Amino acid sequence: MRRKIITLAAAALVVVGMTAPAHADATVGDGRVHLVVEGDGMSVTRVSGWMDGHGTRVQARLYKVYNHQASDVVGWRNATWRSYGGREFFGVSWNWEQRPHHYANGTWLCIQFNRADGAPCAKIKR
Repeated sequence: MRRKIITLAAAALVVVGMTAPAHADATVGDGRVHLVVEGDGMSVTRVSGWMDGHGTRVQARLYKVYNHQASDVVGWRNATWRSYGGREFFGVSWNWEQRPHHYANGTWLCIQFNRADGAPCAKIKR
């Protein structure tokens, strides 16, 4: 499995980029890449993301940034091509309803696709 390491400087750029506050519930976008985080309080029950447009071998990963340190939540996985209402995109989703993921206050959840610039993040906060 391919793994990409984010430097502290790169993680800071991502957090400063396109972001939105969340109570484990947010929708944010950065260029062609979009992120949806669902949950209650600081517990996340579902995360999904999509990349607009075409691509080959499109993959996505979900990572978190906390205290200036980035780490994978879910490593690279294949995205599924979809078409809806004349729009074409690649999507991924993680459903944790049976076992929610809990994050510390101030944690950023971010998504990245290997075939697009942009890595939107949602901040989990009280």
